Parts: sequence; C-alpha cells; structure tokens
Amino acid sequence: MRLDKCYFCSSTVYPGHGVMFVRNDSKTFRFCRSKCHRNFKAKRNPRKLAWTKAFRKAHGKEMVVDSTFDFERLRHRPIKYDRNLMAKTIQVMQRVAEIRAAREKRFYEARMKDRASKQKAEALRDLEMNPELTKPVQEQVTRKSQLNAARVTKSKTAVERAAAKQARAAAAGDDEDDDDEAVDIDED
Repeated sequence: MRLDKCYFCSSTVYPGHGVMFVRNDSKTFRFCRSKCHRNFKAKRNPRKLAWTKAFRKAHGKEMVVDSTFDFERLRHRPIKYDRNLMAKTIQVMQRVAEIRAAREKRFYEARMKDRASKQKAEALRDLEMNPELTKPVQEQVTRKSQLNAARVTKSKTAVERAAAKQARAAAAGDDEDDDDEAVDIDED
C-alpha cells in the first residue's frame, strides 16, 4: 500500500482518496482533498496558509531538522524479501516513532515555556492601557462580596432561629415528658 503526501498541505493521501493533477509536462501532483487542489489552482503559497505543514515548519511551530526524518525518505532500491529483516524493520520503525514523539514533545514544551509569562505581561499591558476594563470586574466583586455577606447573615439568623426552635421544642418536649410521668403516677 503506497501512502503519498499531499503536494499542498503535506498530509497523508491514502489509496483511493484525494485528487491527482497531471500537468502538461507530465509532472504529477497529489492532493488529499479538493481544498488543497483549489488552493493549488489558485496559485496560493502553502507557506502563507496557517493550516499547512509548510506554514508550521516555516514559522517554527514544528521540528524542521531531525535525524528521524531521514527514515521517511523514499528509497527506490529493490530489496529481496527477508522475514527477519522485515521483523527488525518494523521494530525499528516503532522505536523511531517513539523517539520522534518524545522529541516533538520536548520541542513543543520548549516552545511553550515562555508563553505563560508573555501572556501575563500582555494582559497587564492591556490593563494599564485600558483601566476601564477593571471597573466592571471590581463592581462585580463588590456585589458578590455584599451578596455573600448578606447570605452569611441570613444563614446566621437561620441557624439562630433553628437553634431557638430546637430549644423551644426541647423545652416543650421536657414539659410533655413531665406530664407523661405525672399521668403515669396518677394511673398507679
């Protein structure tokens, strides 16, 4: 099964999928979907469209240079089938995929390392330039604190009422117990 790469976005083109365009000079171009084919016909540059691999690599979003990429290159050398060689090749392919995933993860983490501090600095700059942005938030905070204070006082009064009610019930229950004892005494 031959898996080609889309000429425009560099994603994988599986057999039976996509479009093949053959130019007059008999150069073939494979596209994964009509979106890529349309953009190619419109003579758009894939390095300027953010959803393509070319853009991501050109703008430092993905790794560009790595030794694991050498394993993906096409080799047009026929090799005699050997079962042990094929088994070893499959094991090596899995190991290379693991190594590449680990390297991509490290690359991503290194790229995102300074992101939080930059976002925080940008947010502070925005707040300094637009102080009116904080006023509604401050009003909401004061309203919430007032509501919470009102709830606390209501809950305190509710607790006090419940305690008073229990005390009354207990006092009334004690009186009823005394009456029952008195009744029991009278019956004897």
